Amino acid sequence: MADINLWRSILFVPATSDRFVESASRRPADVLQIDLEDSVSLANKSLARSRVQGIAHKFSSAGYDVAVRINRPWHMTLPDIEQSVCEHVAVLTLPKVPDASYIRFVSEIIDKCEADKRLVAGHTRLIAMIEDAEGLANMAEIAAAHPRVCGMIVGAEDLAANMRMAVNDDALYIPNAMAVASCRRAGIVPIGFVGSVADFNDENEFRLKIKRARSLGFDAAFCIHPKQVEIVNQEFSPNPADVDLARALILEFEKHEALGQAACTFQGRMVDLPVVMQARQLVERHEAYQQRLSKN
Repeated sequence: MADINLWRSILFVPATSDRFVESASRRPADVLQIDLEDSVSLANKSLARSRVQGIAHKFSSAGYDVAVRINRPWHMTLPDIEQSVCEHVAVLTLPKVPDASYIRFVSEIIDKCEADKRLVAGHTRLIAMIEDAEGLANMAEIAAAHPRVCGMIVGAEDLAANMRMAVNDDALYIPNAMAVASCRRAGIVPIGFVGSVADFNDENEFRLKIKRARSLGFDAAFCIHPKQVEIVNQEFSPNPADVDLARALILEFEKHEALGQAACTFQGRMVDLPVVMQARQLVERHEAYQQRLSKN
């Protein structure tokens, strides 16, 4: 089963574009997300749906984890789920999730699809997209709605349209901070950053957005352009120098702890248990990435 806790970059790939499908297979993204929603016209929804399993097999065979963003409303959601639940798809991304009951309805449908296709129960995980005022109000319940939910993201453009607000840092900061808190409370992965995913031309500006996202507690991000992938991977990966510093801090604290002391000073900073916990989290994440690299 895919370990979403180690995902950093999730690159959108329109299901109807052979060119983008081929190009995506050469990118260093952790996840390739086959898109059936915004990048596919209404006239091409059936075609896109019919291509999912073939594309997913191609991506999975190339060593990628695979996600599929499906559609709303229900008349498109149901056939999308039926076509997308398969051995090679790890996650379905659900747009415009209104509340926890929607997650449970979708999960019940997936239960039947997995049973029919002889997949292990729970094989297909879910990422919830918060894209309107109703979803925003129910964010904490959505994050904890079902064991299949493994991540959540604020869809900036749709949320801004629904809330009649600008797509800027002032408007999007609070929804994103709420998302991180809801995800951590539920034990799922916070995905995203403060700003629009559509802004990809200024690479320096995008890097600053991802640096800020990491400082706010996000672990991964959607990418709509290949040039975003390496930036996301770099910024969501622990910096080796920071890891070395964290290890030295932990060692210094443990020396004092052995003497019965609950705090110490390290490089001019007071260090107590919460600071050490952050350092240990950083080292653990670095070691997990290194272990994954050694397997690839």
